[in-house]
Amino acid sequence: MSKPLSDQEKRKQISVRGLAGVENVADLKTNFNRHLHFTLVKDRNVATKRDYYFALAHTVRDHLVGRWIRTQQHYYEKDPKRVYYLSLEFYMGRTLQNTMVNLGLENACDEAIYQLGLDMEELQDMEEDAGLGNGGLGRLAACFLDSMASLGLAAYGYGIRYEFGIFNQRIADGWQVEEADDWLRYGNPWEKARPEYMRPVHFYGRVEHHPDGAKWVDTQVVLALPYDTPVPGYKNNIVNTMRLWSAKAPCEFNLKDFNVGGYIQAVLDRNLAENISRVLYPNDNFFEGKELRLKQEYFVVAATLQDIIRRFKSSKFGSTEVVRTDFTTLPDKVAIQLNDTHPALAIPELMRILMDEEKLTWEKAWDITVRTCAYTNHTVLPEALERWPIDLFQNLLPRHLEIIYEINHRHLERISSMFPGDNDRLRRMSLIEEGGQKKINMAHLCIVGAHAVNGVARIHSDILKATVFKDFYEVDPQKFQNKTNGITPRRWLVMCNPGLADVIAERIGEDYIRDLDQLKKLLRFEDDDAFIRDIAKVKQENKLKFAAYLEDHYKVKINPDSMFDLQVKRIHEYKRQLLNCLHIITFYNRIKKEPNKSWTPRTIMIGGKAAPGYHTAKMIIRLITAIGDIVNNDPVVGDRLKVIFLENYRVTLAEKAIPAADLSEQISTAGTEASGTGNMKFMLNGALTIGTMDGANVEMAEEAGEDNLFIFGMRVEDVEELDKRGYRATEYYNRIPELKQAIDQIAGGFFSPKNPEMFKDIVNMLMHHDRFKVFADYEDYIKCQERVSALYKNPKEWTKKVINNIAGCGKFSSDRTIAQYAREIWGMEPSLAKIAAPDDPR
Repeated sequence: MSKPLSDQEKRKQISVRGLAGVENVADLKTNFNRHLHFTLVKDRNVATKRDYYFALAHTVRDHLVGRWIRTQQHYYEKDPKRVYYLSLEFYMGRTLQNTMVNLGLENACDEAIYQLGLDMEELQDMEEDAGLGNGGLGRLAACFLDSMASLGLAAYGYGIRYEFGIFNQRIADGWQVEEADDWLRYGNPWEKARPEYMRPVHFYGRVEHHPDGAKWVDTQVVLALPYDTPVPGYKNNIVNTMRLWSAKAPCEFNLKDFNVGGYIQAVLDRNLAENISRVLYPNDNFFEGKELRLKQEYFVVAATLQDIIRRFKSSKFGSTEVVRTDFTTLPDKVAIQLNDTHPALAIPELMRILMDEEKLTWEKAWDITVRTCAYTNHTVLPEALERWPIDLFQNLLPRHLEIIYEINHRHLERISSMFPGDNDRLRRMSLIEEGGQKKINMAHLCIVGAHAVNGVARIHSDILKATVFKDFYEVDPQKFQNKTNGITPRRWLVMCNPGLADVIAERIGEDYIRDLDQLKKLLRFEDDDAFIRDIAKVKQENKLKFAAYLEDHYKVKINPDSMFDLQVKRIHEYKRQLLNCLHIITFYNRIKKEPNKSWTPRTIMIGGKAAPGYHTAKMIIRLITAIGDIVNNDPVVGDRLKVIFLENYRVTLAEKAIPAADLSEQISTAGTEASGTGNMKFMLNGALTIGTMDGANVEMAEEAGEDNLFIFGMRVEDVEELDKRGYRATEYYNRIPELKQAIDQIAGGFFSPKNPEMFKDIVNMLMHHDRFKVFADYEDYIKCQERVSALYKNPKEWTKKVINNIAGCGKFSSDRTIAQYAREIWGMEPSLAKIAAPDDPR
């Protein structure tokens, strides 16, 4: 196997992307050496690889800062409407290469680093992933920030600067082991602390009512210290801001205890306040009702709203004077987008500020709040919906509880006037769920307190209207919208797959990077042998490179001519990694039965993290690794089937794996995946999809043509029908011999000979408690996989389907998604205009 070219070597050979720009390589080298010497006080002779990375990061950051300042000045002069994207997760990954791409500096930096005798890829590998998210929701927020900057929107991402992001996953003896992700241990060259904008956040205390309004008193104060990270748009000189808050104890925190000799303890107790921003909760699609989590949610909201209102009032660059006092114009100048229910407290908090501090009436405050806030729903799974116990709320946020009660009172009055005597409807629509323990339903609060509610794929938005939020849709149909998710083509094509980006640019020019719909032009080349060859060649190069990485990391010999079959996403029963396992076992059994048959070889890779408290998900990982141990060491199978569990799947690993994939597994039970965005990344990078009609798969099939995807399994209506009849797994088990064989092997210890009982919980769940109906789709899935294998033997026809998929990707750009949010929810107009660069006269 010839050694694949590195990206750097490839970039040396290619100059079709005019990315070198006018930036002077000599200047970059001078600045690099200046940073190495002065910022890091290092002599080149003693500098480490990390010092070189920091010098390069600072050199690139220099090109951001002037643009960043100029962008903010531009916003203050123009005074546009601003959008505030509130999210408890921003899964950014690495920043260096993305910044070079968006500033058009990549080739110049490459050349400069090369001339300095250093290796660009090695330096990039020194950067820690900013893993401040669990999966799709946090990665979507990151794509949205990129698109908002690229579309010239005055946008700010607000979240928490977690000291520890999503845990690092290590596989030990086949089991997931969690390790803390101390991503800040070497410092972060991309952030800037802004202590001048520190804000107090209050907790606990009690409420006093006076003739002039309510006062929240005797509170505990925690300070929110902002850290700003620049977010560059693509080659438009616009640099927006992501502001993440870090918790700090106030100086006087408990120091009154000093007088009674408790000084040391008082200083140690400061940690309790600062724990708020210590760690990201590692749950995806699961609600954990912990007090610390509620504190995090209020912390980000309270700090952010103070910032929003300060900016609204002054809105002059560098000015602290109040120029606006009339809040009726707030919705014309401010849009707040709630990324799921986690920042839902923005609604009662804005009400509290407007009434208690700015002295507006309830009616005025409510009108402003609803017109300012909008809510995105990300899931229909009941266990994922946030429901906070009243007593926890009463203790932590007593004033907010009063406001929520009042919102609910007025909301229910309206409903009962529309549906007199319908008490069942009142119960269903209340913000407060009665029953054993009273709880606040945060999704209901968001719907009532927002002017727009959207799902994230068409099928998901339809399900919200038809089932989960049906009552609310009947009352306010105008609020409900759909905004199908998207991904940024900058990171997920130009940066991670430069070879493919170039092949496309050679045929249709480079404008597609800012207007992904232009990929439709590729259909002209569907039958062009040279183009088919070029696409196949890029894929093969990416596979060789990834195979080398896998062999290095997993010591498993990879057949680069095998089909690379990937399922990478959070480990969750609804995503059905178990269905994938059953296919692997079935395929393995078939090879064993007919070893001389000409099978299509596959390397099947599954990756993803399991929430630390989610027993079934951890068992699924253990099953995958156990199957791999048996399959990979079976001489009869040889290189026709290999199974690899991709350890510590994260953004940086995705950027390597996705460009190398041939087949993308998107096999959730129809009606459970809100959208998915991994499916879009694979499609854009030239993998074909095997999937159910779920989430955005439905729209992908429309855009690329259903015959260019491998669609199988039940549709939403089939699942509903099966629920009515009653799903009985044993019927499938008894009827389908290959399924029975696979389950018996798992149950009988074939994959766990040292511990035959190891997987009894999984077998028991599949046979008796499977909410996601794995067996019901097994037969159709296996047949569909046979079609995949057959087509893969015909490389030309396979690649034609790939071209159709890439050409159909235009809709799945986050630029399109954000343009729709801007026009249909925020009342803003996106623009592709450039602003002047810092060194240009204005």
